[in-house]
Amino acid sequence: MNRRNRWKYTGAVAGAGLAVVLFSSGVYANTSPKKEEEIRVISFDDSESNSEETAETETLSTEESSESFSSEEFLTQGTETVPESSIEDSAQENPGLSAGAGEVLDNTEETEIEETTIDLGLSAGAGEVLDNTEETEAMTEDLGLSAGAGEVLDNVDEQARSVEVSQEPQSQESKDYWGYTNLGIAHVDNHLNIRQEPSESGKLIGKLPKDAACEILDIDENGWAHIKSGKVEGYCSTEFLYTGEQAIARGSEVASMIAVVNTQTLKVREEPNTDSIVITLIPQEEELEVVEIMDNGWVKFLLDDEEAYVSGDYVDVEERLEKAVTLTELMYGQGVSNVRVDLVQYAKQFVGNPYVWGGTSLTKGADCSGFTLSIYKKYGVSLPHHAASQAQMGTKVDYSSAQPGDLVFYAKNGRINHVAIYIGNGQVIHASSPKTGIKISSWNYRTPAGIRRYLPN
Repeated sequence: MNRRNRWKYTGAVAGAGLAVVLFSSGVYANTSPKKEEEIRVISFDDSESNSEETAETETLSTEESSESFSSEEFLTQGTETVPESSIEDSAQENPGLSAGAGEVLDNTEETEIEETTIDLGLSAGAGEVLDNTEETEAMTEDLGLSAGAGEVLDNVDEQARSVEVSQEPQSQESKDYWGYTNLGIAHVDNHLNIRQEPSESGKLIGKLPKDAACEILDIDENGWAHIKSGKVEGYCSTEFLYTGEQAIARGSEVASMIAVVNTQTLKVREEPNTDSIVITLIPQEEELEVVEIMDNGWVKFLLDDEEAYVSGDYVDVEERLEKAVTLTELMYGQGVSNVRVDLVQYAKQFVGNPYVWGGTSLTKGADCSGFTLSIYKKYGVSLPHHAASQAQMGTKVDYSSAQPGDLVFYAKNGRINHVAIYIGNGQVIHASSPKTGIKISSWNYRTPAGIRRYLPN
């Protein structure tokens, strides 16, 4: 019985010693989670203190946290290498060894418990110190960074506001409307005279048709504007100009679509397809008044007072305002009579006046044959109010022999339907359409059908 009791006592001691060893090694104790928690807290504090860092720093923080995770995993694996079941099996198989081991383990365990207690105390103290230090540093860095960032942001905001204020007038000045930065639009019924000097007695050098645009270069104390429009630069009274917001609003109402021919010679057709009859030919850089852009890509435009079509592949379409026309005195060759010179100057003073179908008034409105009829009437030549009938009168002239005052005729499908007065330098003056009124064009803005002469040489 004594021997049996001794074995029981020895087994109990060995079991108690084994329990103490296992407790200190973390098999039953919850020490590993504490270490894991400590590691996570430190990593969390670091991430908080660096929350204001850049994306690159955040990437580095992520890598560091993954390294910490790997260390925790290694520690956990090290603990798991001493399973409880294997130790219990060894104790059952070798009770004698377990007894002896129990005594040894008792001594060892006491030593390990003391060391573990010291280690735990040190770890706890170090953890508290690290926690306090990191919290203090994090708060200091956060406060410093926040204050610094606030000052930087305040400075940036102030600079941004000052830049916006300083740049605001410049952006308004550089705003472009139809190619003009300081837009002016003629506020007249017919046309606005442009003079060489800022005075009503100044020489007339150009005309700005109704709703035509100009660039206002300067305005003097007497209300005279120094302007530039097309090829004309001179002066006009601001009394007859839309300016500022009024000019922009008016421009939006009257701007028209213009198609500029971008090929050497463009065929004009009666219908929007290549099977249609060719009405006439138009030279490169001629400007056409767009009525509509068709779904098939063709462009409907006004050929004088009639609609016609060209392929959209050979024109550049843009929105535009009318420009001034020059009235520079013409230089004629030898043999040109004073009557022709006077007739041309007389006709040019009506540039910008309205087109009215069936009209003959040079001021209130006339159509193409009504315009030529009224001009020639002043010089004792009577013409019918019909372009085709006018083409049956006078003397036929070759293109190379044309002189100012001769009439140039144009046709559609072989029939005369428009007439203009040749004014020299490859130009004609005519009542073109309701949109443009009386205007100056290139003599071959469309293919001429013939030239007739009514005045003596």
